[in-house]
Amino acid sequence: MTLTVEASSLSLNDVHRLLKLEKLSNGLFRDFLNLEPLTMFEQHDLLRIRSDFDRYLNAGKISEGLVKFLTIAPLMRLAGFYDVPIRLTMEDSIAIAVEDEDKKITGRMDILAINSPQSITAPPFLILVIETKNSAINVIEGLPQLITYAFKSLEQQSSVCGLVTNGQLYQFVYLKRDQQSTYQLMPLLNLNESPDAIELLQVFKAICKLPNFH
Repeated sequence: MTLTVEASSLSLNDVHRLLKLEKLSNGLFRDFLNLEPLTMFEQHDLLRIRSDFDRYLNAGKISEGLVKFLTIAPLMRLAGFYDVPIRLTMEDSIAIAVEDEDKKITGRMDILAINSPQSITAPPFLILVIETKNSAINVIEGLPQLITYAFKSLEQQSSVCGLVTNGQLYQFVYLKRDQQSTYQLMPLLNLNESPDAIELLQVFKAICKLPNFH
């Protein structure tokens, strides 16, 4: 009998063991992304996103749904994720069969950015997996879910980027499939700090423009 396990109940140790994933030392965005300067228009819009979020945060806890509405949606639009050939989906269910164990991991991915190729024979390429939490939750608590969801895409591609956020803090993860599948944490970014906010939008833009995705 197969035991079903919810991804939300897993610890990082569970993820390492069940998915046979190895954690590498923390990486840098510039190791695999080309971070370009922002235009004045982008900086202006970014400041407005920061101000809107800060206003709501000062009033109290921000729900997971509102985090998506206030930060993720406008940041992704500004970064180019709403443009063809990228397609966004939400609340996609997954199921991962665990090797050597009679277990299945299930869950729902919050937001997916997918490259939809023009050729009908080419498979879609998952660009970015996003897991959102409410503003009171530490982003580290969302890492097991995010890594599990991003790992699912390695069945069809060699690498993928993931992001877990509570609206204020943004933790990107880079997963790679090899003989030993691995993941790396990137620098933690804070939307409420100017240098971090600029780098955050630069990272979104760079992921959107990676050559392998177009």
